[in-house]
Amino acid sequence: MKRILSVLVLAAALAAPAQAQGILGSIFGNNSGDSSTGSTIGSILEGLAGTVFSAPISLDGTYTYNGIAVSATSSEGGILSSLAGTAVTSGIESKIDEYLAKVGIKPGAMTITFNKEDNTFTWNIAGIPLSGHYKVGDEEKTVTLTFGKTMQYFSMTGNLESSLTGAKMLFTANKTVAFLKKVASKLGQSSGTIGTIAKMADGYDNFKIGFKLAK
Repeated sequence: MKRILSVLVLAAALAAPAQAQGILGSIFGNNSGDSSTGSTIGSILEGLAGTVFSAPISLDGTYTYNGIAVSATSSEGGILSSLAGTAVTSGIESKIDEYLAKVGIKPGAMTITFNKEDNTFTWNIAGIPLSGHYKVGDEEKTVTLTFGKTMQYFSMTGNLESSLTGAKMLFTANKTVAFLKKVASKLGQSSGTIGTIAKMADGYDNFKIGFKLAK
């Protein structure tokens, strides 16, 4: 039975996102209209995609922000296990998305355009453009973003992963929180709500927060 289930889950991961959610929804007997279930299944599929499709990513063109991405490990009995793409990380992502929506940071409200020719990028947040330079390294598995003067030359380096819709950029939680606070300030919003996000890392090891990007 376990073997059959594994094959079905793999088939779901290889399917188109909408088809995949339907497949897993049928497997687990869930109503496809349940948004909570859809969100959880979607995150699980994203995790699977990062494992199944590990081809290098060449950042170029325009990507749309599609929600927060989270990666973490948990220690039980002295053994570290990855929580990427599980119901646990899905719940954390949903909660952070709720917090960010309160300050205007939500899916569709941000785009990032990467220009591979000169390694520059423009991060447009609710009509506010933030520009800088980017560098992809380590066999295209890491990315460094260095913003310009308007962000006080803020820089952050993180992991670059493939996803069902495009890519994920994952940074250490403290770096992402610092970036989001700067963004909230640019939007004229209080950063108090974002400060609570850092507390969600408590109890987890190697906690990273990043961005899902759909091309």
